Amino acid sequence: MKTPTRLKPLVEEGLVDEVMRQLMSGKEAEVYVVRCGEDTRCAKVYKEADKRSFRQNVQYTEGRKVKNSRRARAMEKGSRYGRQEQEQAWQNAEVDALRRLAAAGVRVPQPYNFLEGVLLMELVTDEMGNAAPRLNDLALSAAQAREFHHTLIAQVVRMLCAGIVHGDLSEYNVLVGGDGPVIIDLPQAVDAAGNNSAGVMLERDVDNLTAYFGQYAPELRSTDYGREIWSIYESGKLHPGIVLSGRFARSEKPADVGSIMREIDDVIKEEAARQRYKQALEP
Repeated sequence: MKTPTRLKPLVEEGLVDEVMRQLMSGKEAEVYVVRCGEDTRCAKVYKEADKRSFRQNVQYTEGRKVKNSRRARAMEKGSRYGRQEQEQAWQNAEVDALRRLAAAGVRVPQPYNFLEGVLLMELVTDEMGNAAPRLNDLALSAAQAREFHHTLIAQVVRMLCAGIVHGDLSEYNVLVGGDGPVIIDLPQAVDAAGNNSAGVMLERDVDNLTAYFGQYAPELRSTDYGREIWSIYESGKLHPGIVLSGRFARSEKPADVGSIMREIDDVIKEEAARQRYKQALEP
């Protein structure tokens, strides 16, 4: 097929020899099957921010560190340069997450190169060597649903042990390769320790998986792995080999609303003081 404009730099750099076909077009990117020497890989071409249906949200970007202070200031001000840098950081987040997770033993596509908004990575295949289907495209038996659910919960635990929460995990972001489920699509991945919404996101990820597999194995609907995993993580006792029960004892103790409001007020005052200090430093 004709080489798409966004993939020409990879061809010119010798990273890609041939663009074979388009694999899919999603809310944030288009994916192509490409030939790299004797290997078949895939190239994920990120869409421009104004062409994506998935918008960056402060809930996802909270806690992400920008080493360059000039870039950080530009991103805060929302200048044209700042928006470009924010877009670059959004794309880099997936590359960084894939590398960290692959090193931690999480089954994700292996990343190879990242150039001008294009991520070159492993093409996940099924047992026949064809591009692996998404989980939502398969009809499962109860046994398969239980097996895949068990596998993915273990992967979520391993991800959290590596300090990462997917943030948008569902049957649409899992491929079923020849060696089992593979987690994909991670530009919105969040830092577990640096994002105040990480626990809520993890529970939502797990709930999405449980609801999907519960269609095939109804007994899974009564489990509560998300809260159990996060509570163990907060206790500092979570590790990749941990044995989970799928149960979580919810506290019936009434919330101390007064204490919560005082904490919120303190945070607001601290932020106001921080902003005044920043303004005082500006020329």
